[in-house]
Amino acid sequence: MQFSPKQITLKDGRIAILRSPEPVGDAAELVQYLYDTAADTEFVLRTPDEVSMTEEKEIGFLRWVVDSPEDCMILCEVDGRIAGNCHLSFRTKAKVRHRCDVAIALRKAFWGQGIGTAMFEAMEDVARAREGVTVMELEFIEGNARARGLYEKMGFRIVGTHPDAIRQPDGRMLSLYLMQKQLGE
Repeated sequence: MQFSPKQITLKDGRIAILRSPEPVGDAAELVQYLYDTAADTEFVLRTPDEVSMTEEKEIGFLRWVVDSPEDCMILCEVDGRIAGNCHLSFRTKAKVRHRCDVAIALRKAFWGQGIGTAMFEAMEDVARAREGVTVMELEFIEGNARARGLYEKMGFRIVGTHPDAIRQPDGRMLSLYLMQKQLGE
């Protein structure tokens, strides 16, 4: 699904562009981005060692996302660099098509600039435009207070817990929390 580009002003005054990915043009940087975000924080589901995406595979994935009526990926570009991305996935089965899943990540160098808020607002606009969607859902790892604060600010609330769902490389067991935002009908 394509996202119409949108310009935003960051807290530090820089201009950022929210846009759909360009499969060939963005693939190489997105592979590095996957590594960078895994290295920036322990609160993503992969470690840097697990980033095995090749540029060719990323091109294929991005083509699929851009062409899919069920998925919308939005990149945030700042000064020609990918600062973050978010992904909205719509469910298709009759009993759950009122729900969609969201995911978001930012490079640490861009934390605290308002990008997360802007991307959530964009994802919500896309979700509201889809007929019948009334619930947005996401998961976050225990201890990720920064993300939880953003999610709660954006209207999400915790609705469930998966105890010991995450085993960190150092052996710590952490819970995974499910959050929802009701969009109304």
